Amino acid sequence: MRVDTTVKVGGMSCVRCSAAVENALNATDGVISCAVSYANGRAEVAYDDSVTDLKRLEKAIKKAGYEVLEDVFAARKRELRSNLIIFCFSLLFSAPFFWMMGCMMLGRHVAFMHNGLLQLLFASPVQLVAGFRFYRGAIHSLKNKSPSMDLLVALGTSASYIYSIYSIIVGGDTFYFESSAMIITLVLLGRTLESRARAKTGEAIERLMDLAPKTATVLRDGIEETIPASQIAIGDIIIVRPGESIPADGIVSEGATYIDESMLTGESMPVSKSLGDKVFGGTVNGKGSIKIKAEGIGSDTVLSGIIRMVEEAQSSKAHVQSVADKVAGIFVPTVTAISLVTFIVTYFVTKSVTDSLDSAVAVLVIACPCSLGLATPTALMVGIGKGASMGILIKNASVLENTCAVKAIVLDKTGTVTEGKPRVTELLTLDESFENALQYASSVEALSEHPIGAVIAREYEGERLECSDFESVVGKGVSASINGQRVCVGKIKWIEELCGITLCESVYSLSERGSTVSVLAVDSKPVLAIAVSDPVRSDSADAVSALKALGITPVLVTGDNEFAARAVATAVGIEHYVSDVLPEGKVEQVRLLKEKYGVVAMVGDGINDAPALSAADVGFAVGGGTDVAMESGDVVLARSGISLVERSVALSKATMRKIKQNLFWAFFYNCVGIPLAAFGLLNPIIAGACMAFSSVSVVTNSLLLKNKRI
Repeated sequence: MRVDTTVKVGGMSCVRCSAAVENALNATDGVISCAVSYANGRAEVAYDDSVTDLKRLEKAIKKAGYEVLEDVFAARKRELRSNLIIFCFSLLFSAPFFWMMGCMMLGRHVAFMHNGLLQLLFASPVQLVAGFRFYRGAIHSLKNKSPSMDLLVALGTSASYIYSIYSIIVGGDTFYFESSAMIITLVLLGRTLESRARAKTGEAIERLMDLAPKTATVLRDGIEETIPASQIAIGDIIIVRPGESIPADGIVSEGATYIDESMLTGESMPVSKSLGDKVFGGTVNGKGSIKIKAEGIGSDTVLSGIIRMVEEAQSSKAHVQSVADKVAGIFVPTVTAISLVTFIVTYFVTKSVTDSLDSAVAVLVIACPCSLGLATPTALMVGIGKGASMGILIKNASVLENTCAVKAIVLDKTGTVTEGKPRVTELLTLDESFENALQYASSVEALSEHPIGAVIAREYEGERLECSDFESVVGKGVSASINGQRVCVGKIKWIEELCGITLCESVYSLSERGSTVSVLAVDSKPVLAIAVSDPVRSDSADAVSALKALGITPVLVTGDNEFAARAVATAVGIEHYVSDVLPEGKVEQVRLLKEKYGVVAMVGDGINDAPALSAADVGFAVGGGTDVAMESGDVVLARSGISLVERSVALSKATMRKIKQNLFWAFFYNCVGIPLAAFGLLNPIIAGACMAFSSVSVVTNSLLLKNKRI
């Protein structure tokens, strides 16, 4: 029988490692299909349980040189700590080489640092201790027939290091210890930055998991019991008190309340719940106490579904494989073969071991991936630094490349295009003869627990009237007696029922413009209509216009109703909008837009946006949003709203242009230098100078981005 399972894999250092794990699993008897994601350390495996089992799969992963993890989040934190420690160790011993190179660039000669034994003393800890992981990774990559960047780094740095030792032995004065030490240190820096980003990504799912309470109060045989949430059974009656998170999906069996469902719908307004209404695990109960009958538990809850969507979206996202890893499978064996052939041919022609070794090492030194290793990190670091100063936080290089190609962008409404802070936007007088209508409405709503009531209560700043016989009708409105008059404030339909009339078209037009409308009635006579809405941000229209100018189609996708969606879309100039959408719907909209436009971005600020942010090619999380949205987004915008999205696109284009220029020059030096070295036209000294020049040109080109106007 087919079994689908997920195995958490650790020890992968690059995307080529995921290919190695896939090869190892696919070679296991009984495996039907396998997909390994380096991004989140997950292997999705389908296998025939009559042929193999989970233990054999785990054994295959371990045999390939990787780990099977219980807690991938804890493993990522350990990896980050380990990378940081080894990077600091490497930096400590390679610092003299950085200092020496800096002095050389300034035209200053540091005589004592040109001592071979002294350089050996500094370089050996870097090569043999800090660089050990590259040797280990190189061995695994060869064993798994999937050459990786580790092999490239190990081969290049070893050539420089071993040749330098050879130079000391024969009494030469040409050393390349600085090359090996600096390459290892810079690559370790990149690994540290990458592991930090991956650890942060994992926190998004951790925070989603934290939404679900760890315990629950259930009623069994008439007795209240507090049990772990994992022990809830379908059909259990769960007691949820005011302010508590709901531990499972279910149906309200007793009581009435308002529940904050913003983690599902993104709406700031709590939803009224009464007998028979559906509630969801992870949502937060208001001030009323309710009992619910559990219908969805464990992995079957909506919250668990959101967590799965985030994980699956991250796994399926088309991460751009680094150019160095793409070419390593061809570049490394090719350079090695060229170096070997160079040694043989040169010796056959010159009969000189020294000349042959010089030419062979020159090939390896000129092919050393120093500039290749610097090409992306330096441009990325400058671009990220510049972005941070602009309030744009970019997480990785693949985001930059995807952002350049965005053709459509999905915009969440609440808190993104709008302010996310509802307020009274319009008052419509229905009885000119009645004075102090707002004071009456505010006085009654001040006793209400509903957030709309709180907004109305805040609108009147004067003294409130004394109320008696206050009554709240869940889902309809509130009423009280003031000065002997019965005062009601509530929904349009409720007031029409109480007054036995149909309100005028002007009241309905408020609702059609996207507002939540409450009507004040005194002694069964409508007096005032109050429109509450979430105002559009002042800069949203300009931002939408700027996106259109870049050839990007904006699409508004919201969990709010049709009227609210249309009103906001019209206000900011968006032609395409979709309303009444839950998290699954947002992911589906992203998928449909991908089919139509290609590369799609998503802008959001809530937990409900997390799956769509991960599913999109580029996720923009706006400032002021939830931590989960921030971690799920690929780009975090420090300021709320969408005004920084257009500048993010411009910054990504500029940074990617620098990265491509750097990669071009890095490969140019290798493609020109290797043939020259192979034909004996470059000795190791000139080869080292060319490599250093290529590195300097790459860094200098990256730094030019700092002064570019975005």
